[in-house]
Amino acid sequence: MRILFISDLHLHSGRSDLTRALLHFLATTAKDCDQLYILGDLFEAWIGDDFIPDDLQPVIDALKTLSNNGCQIFFQHGNRDFLIGERFAQLTGVQLLQDSVVISLASGPTLLMHGDQLCTDDVEYQALRQQLRSPEWQNALLAQSIPERLEMAKQLRMASKTHTANKSAEIMDVNPHAVEQAMSEANCQLLIHGHTHRPAVHQLNDGKQRIVLGDWDKSGWYLEASEQGEQLIKFDLQ
Repeated sequence: MRILFISDLHLHSGRSDLTRALLHFLATTAKDCDQLYILGDLFEAWIGDDFIPDDLQPVIDALKTLSNNGCQIFFQHGNRDFLIGERFAQLTGVQLLQDSVVISLASGPTLLMHGDQLCTDDVEYQALRQQLRSPEWQNALLAQSIPERLEMAKQLRMASKTHTANKSAEIMDVNPHAVEQAMSEANCQLLIHGHTHRPAVHQLNDGKQRIVLGDWDKSGWYLEASEQGEQLIKFDLQ
């Protein structure tokens, strides 16, 4: 089995280079993989499955092609694309995952998360996350018109930039105790997540390991898992 993991591409109309890079990745690197896991924030914003920007339609088509060719694709919601739903899954062939899921790799049972729920030191963000993930809030937002939702997404992005600018890097990183607790409850020796934009392989106590996926910006990142183990790979988007 050859399994790939990506996260935090933050695709949007202002970064056509990222879209082109993903399309190339799906057509080459991911072409012959058995499974592809997208661990959140594939898009910079997603206002509902009933609105797909024209410049992102090729991504939908490419995911569907990969799925049709026999690759299992799994998607875990991030803090930017939590409104992705069943229609998106039907259009792309992806399988939607819960916020926390355990899979089997050659290294053993592995916990997958987007990672934002581990940033427990950022109390304000956790309160906002709880609100945004509530069915009541989401249903109310989806009942609005597309222009209204686009404006709301714009406001949330601006608020996020202001929030991160005024917070220390340590507060916005994962909390070690939250990591330990999540891995203990899942009975896993390996945790894979994204969100923090701090790609690294961390060796933890008792032989445990935490692998952080990288965001796509000047470079791209993916994790490849096989019988030989896991390898975090950086590549030039050009």
